[in-house]
Amino acid sequence: MIMKRELIVARAVCLAPSTSSAGVHAFEAEHRIVLPEPYRAFVAEIADGSYSGPPEYGLLSVAELPDDWGDDEQERDLSKPFPLVEAWMWEEDSDPSEDADELLEQVYNHGSIVLGTDGCAMNWHLIVTGPHRGHVWLISDVGAVPFGAQFGFTTAEPGFAGWVRHWAANKPWHDAA
Repeated sequence: MIMKRELIVARAVCLAPSTSSAGVHAFEAEHRIVLPEPYRAFVAEIADGSYSGPPEYGLLSVAELPDDWGDDEQERDLSKPFPLVEAWMWEEDSDPSEDADELLEQVYNHGSIVLGTDGCAMNWHLIVTGPHRGHVWLISDVGAVPFGAQFGFTTAEPGFAGWVRHWAANKPWHDAA
């Protein structure tokens, strides 16, 4: 698979073992979802994580959360749709609605798996349910933005493969002028 070759050659990546098709099916059944391609094939056939990245602190296993995720005991429900379809910078929202806290909980906990972290609560999510299924989003403590050229911020193609290729090319995440 070309993605594996790109990763190993471009960034000397140390990959974790794949999880197998059976492992992927078990995860999907437990969470009542189907993982988007090519991420689904990546974890089943190539690697279920990478110690070297992407992102800065490595690609997490499909069922893992970053160490700094928190202990708020908020239930993550991957089968509920991810609520956003456009960037939302809640720290810049001068007129937050009464429903902002509820929406914020959904942004963090519904319809996405956490791919990894760049540190300082800047986590990359793969959307698994909802209108942006298959897209990668950067979600931090100040806002959430989709990754891909059509959303601004970057010149990369959207989705998991575009995100990985952009990283493998050693480009900054926000490289759009």
